Amino acid sequence: MKRLMFGAAQVISVALAGLVFAAVGATDGALAQTKNLSIVTGGTGGVYYPLGGGLANLLTKHVPGWQATAEVTGGSVDNLKLLGAKRADIAFSMADASLDASRGEDKFKGNVVNQRTLAVLYPNIMHVVTTEASGIKTMADLKGKRVSTGSPGSATEVMAFRVLEAAGIDKDKDLRRERLGAAESTNAVKDNKIDAYFWVGGLPTSAVTDLGATPGVKLKLVDHSDVVEKMNAKYGPLYAKGTIPASMYPGQATPNAISSVWNILVVSDAMPDDVAYNIVKTIFEKRDEWATVHAEAKNVKLENQLRANTPVPFHPGAIKYMAEKGVKIDPK
Repeated sequence: MKRLMFGAAQVISVALAGLVFAAVGATDGALAQTKNLSIVTGGTGGVYYPLGGGLANLLTKHVPGWQATAEVTGGSVDNLKLLGAKRADIAFSMADASLDASRGEDKFKGNVVNQRTLAVLYPNIMHVVTTEASGIKTMADLKGKRVSTGSPGSATEVMAFRVLEAAGIDKDKDLRRERLGAAESTNAVKDNKIDAYFWVGGLPTSAVTDLGATPGVKLKLVDHSDVVEKMNAKYGPLYAKGTIPASMYPGQATPNAISSVWNILVVSDAMPDDVAYNIVKTIFEKRDEWATVHAEAKNVKLENQLRANTPVPFHPGAIKYMAEKGVKIDPK
C-alpha cells in the first residue's frame, strides 16, 4: 500500500508496495497504487472528529484510488505534532496552535512544524460551560472551583490558558484544575466531579448539547468576550469577539458573549501540489454532502479563504484551486 507520507517513510512504503505487486501479480496492482491519507481530528465529543470522518468519506468516495481515514486525537496540538512527525497527512487545527507550531513556540518549543493551509474552515467558539447550580456567573467566580481546561495536547487548553490569563486568573493557583476533553468534562459535571469546563469548538458541540439536555441540569455559559483585546495585545490578532445565540443549546435562554478563533485545515509543506489541489477541490465541490455530517461544513466558504484568516501560508495546490474560482490568495 502506498501511503502519502513524505521523506524516508515514503521511499520505504513505495519500495514495499513494489514488492507486494511483484509477489501477488497484476490483479493486485490497483491495491498497490492506493493512496492512503491519515486525517487527524480531535475528541469524539467535539466537531473536528465528525468533520474529519466526513472528509475521509468524501475523499475516499470521490477521488479514485484514494483511501482516507480519520483518527481520534487530543486535538490541535497533538495533530500538529503528528503532522510534523510525518505520522499524519491532513490536520485540523486552530489558528493560534498552528502559529505556535510554525514558530516552534510554547508547546512546540524547539520543534518547528513546516505546514501549509489547505482551507480556512469555520470560527472556533470558546465555551465556558457550567450549570446554574454551581453558582458561577462570571469569570471571576471560577476562582477556587474545580475546572477542566481541556485535554492535554488540545488547542482548547492553549486558548483556555490565554482566556484565564486575560481574565486575571492564575490557572495553577486559582483553580483546582482538571484536563479533560469535552465529553469527559460533561460527564464529570453530571457526576459532580468538576464545576465548570472550557471547550473550544463549533456550534453546536454535542457534548454541550448533552449537558444542556440532561434532566435536572440548567446549563450556564459564562460571558468572557471582554478578554479578547488583552489576548490579541499579547499573542497577535488571532482572536475575535462573538456570540453564541440564545437557544443554541438546550436551556440556554440568553446569548453568550464569547471569544473565537479560526479553524484551519493544514498539511505538510512537502505535500505534492496535485494532491493538495484534489483535496481542496473535493472540499468545496462536495461541501453540501460534507455538511450532512455536521452543519459547520456549511461555513467553509470561498470568501473566507483569506491570508488574514490564517497565520500559515496557503499550499500552492490550494492557491491554484482558489484562483480557478476567482479567489486570489497571497502566497506568502
